[in-house]
Amino acid sequence: MAKTFAKAPSPCISVCKFKIDGQCIGCRMTKPEKKRFKRLEGKGEKRAFLVMLSDRLQAAGRYAYWSRMYRRRCEKKGRPCPLDKLEAGLDKHREAA
Repeated sequence: MAKTFAKAPSPCISVCKFKIDGQCIGCRMTKPEKKRFKRLEGKGEKRAFLVMLSDRLQAAGRYAYWSRMYRRRCEKKGRPCPLDKLEAGLDKHREAA
């Protein structure tokens, strides 16, 4: 069984221009958040971080672009994309509501 969240690569998509309130225009993370992601351990912490970041990107209208680039990054690294599980979980949550 693949450890999707535990082995998730950084959400950074290598744009790295901090123009919007100290957030990167590509991934919407701040510099401290980029450093913090590297120190997260286990699937729980990484999943929570990706949920928070996904919400931020959706609010900014940048989720579609970021998710496409992040999926490409996961594919290049040969790792399962955690967005598949994240989006499936969100869909189930919406259906139950």
